[in-house]
Amino acid sequence: MSRLNSTFARLRSEGRQGLVSYVVAGDPSPSGTVDLLHQLVASGADVLEVGVPFSDPMAEGAVIQKGHERALANGMSLQGVLEIVAGFRQADQHTPIIMMGYANPIERFGYEAFATAGAEAGVDGLITVDLPPEEVDAIDAALKAVAMDNIFLISPTTPASRIQTIVERARGFIYCVAVKGVTGSGQLDAAEVARNVALIRSKTTLPVAVGFGIKDADSARAVATVADAVVVGSALIDAMVSVGKQQPAASDGQLHAAAAALLKSIREGMDSSPSYDRK
Repeated sequence: MSRLNSTFARLRSEGRQGLVSYVVAGDPSPSGTVDLLHQLVASGADVLEVGVPFSDPMAEGAVIQKGHERALANGMSLQGVLEIVAGFRQADQHTPIIMMGYANPIERFGYEAFATAGAEAGVDGLITVDLPPEEVDAIDAALKAVAMDNIFLISPTTPASRIQTIVERARGFIYCVAVKGVTGSGQLDAAEVARNVALIRSKTTLPVAVGFGIKDADSARAVATVADAVVVGSALIDAMVSVGKQQPAASDGQLHAAAAALLKSIREGMDSSPSYDRK
């Protein structure tokens, strides 16, 4: 059983929802990213989502876009992200890691070469934001060969017929986008999220994780009542940026502590939400 499957099975047996934390590899520094990932796990993350820096991250809001810019300025590359994952795996063989990125760097790396290198590093799943399900055959074959999950986004505007196409190709879990727009944008409508999650559930037995617009314990708690997992990203990066603005000489450790503290509060908020039966 894959790390993702076993993690969601464990969470279901415990009656808990998963917490997925997103950060950009190489931000605030390449050398500190492994430590940041470990701190997020210690603060309650069940799954780690690692952003692959890209020059045109079209699905990202301003907070994450600037994180990509900082990481690229720090010299981060796709190969560097794989090295970070491998470094994390030296001390943690259990927490699932998903890489989230865009098609261009992976195409340049080569689908088979990426899949092989990713599996060796310890990557469990891939989200390729700008690669639609109709165009994934080549990369999907490479990912399947190494048992890596191909994870897709479903937005509030995705028609039911297209949802069916997506879930037929997806593995690991479904990433349900909570708001219309880019990451970190929009006002979360819990009732609309519940309707969208219910529609997705009617078409698949895969776990459903909800992200985009989850900013604090309250929004995470609201989503946790209907989803299998909550994804938090922009808020974590913004927490580190805020400390950096207040303390220009702040160390990586101080920046990481801000993200970890926020994630811990979100975890506590989720754990206080009503559970539901997905058995």
